[in-house]
Amino acid sequence: MRFLILAFVTFAQSVWASERLPKPDHVVVVMMENKAFNQIIGNPSAQYIDQLAKRGALFTSAYGVTHPSQPNYLAFFSGSTQGITDNACPLDLTGDNLASVLVTHGYSFASYAESLPVTGYSGCMHGPYMRKHNPITNWPGLSHLNLPFASFPVDFAQLPTVSLVIPDLQHDMHDGSIEQGDAWLHDNIDSYARWALRHNSLLIVTWDEDDGSQDNHVVTLFVGAMIKPGMSSQPISHYTVLRTLLDMYGLPSLGESVSEHSVQGIWRGVRH
Repeated sequence: MRFLILAFVTFAQSVWASERLPKPDHVVVVMMENKAFNQIIGNPSAQYIDQLAKRGALFTSAYGVTHPSQPNYLAFFSGSTQGITDNACPLDLTGDNLASVLVTHGYSFASYAESLPVTGYSGCMHGPYMRKHNPITNWPGLSHLNLPFASFPVDFAQLPTVSLVIPDLQHDMHDGSIEQGDAWLHDNIDSYARWALRHNSLLIVTWDEDDGSQDNHVVTLFVGAMIKPGMSSQPISHYTVLRTLLDMYGLPSLGESVSEHSVQGIWRGVRH
């Protein structure tokens, strides 16, 4: 019996590893804050997020990497927590990351942070904006890609290949309520979500970490033209999402993402 189980697992892993990934024209990743899976899904205060999850793939076994916030953002952006275990500011980091490898290989990236006062702002905070939630700021050479959310294009065809959207403390569910965060996503992201369903594009909404109550179990959902709606129980983390983005564009793995498999089984029209 043990042999049969091992054989099945090996077969499943080989099938997943061989599944071709789509190559979206645009990907928008929105990072929310500090809420566990069961605080969001099924919550009447998060009706829009529930609707969004029904349009795409909802991962029921998605987990943050650690606590507190900042190392989770670094993990997603660079494949490593960079040895950071707190929300210290400022940081001055070097090495490859999602933005740098995209740009190096002819693609594009931008980070759009709500309440960021000006492009390239390097301060630790500005009103409800917090640098600890904006990982690109820690790589000084990428300051030109660190944009206020007000710069998010109205014409979504003008978006870079990959965008990271960072709501401020009032709207990411950190300081504001779940209802406020849900409304912000509806008002600011729904038009892109609908557009992505009609074009070759993808929306990812995830949470950096839970509130410490559910073993870092968070909501992660994918919505787009290439997504088969439904639930997926495959275990994923920020490293998995990063590996998926890198593999979509044929980019080298970063840090801990090298040991991850890309997200599989949710892609519409993909054959083995």
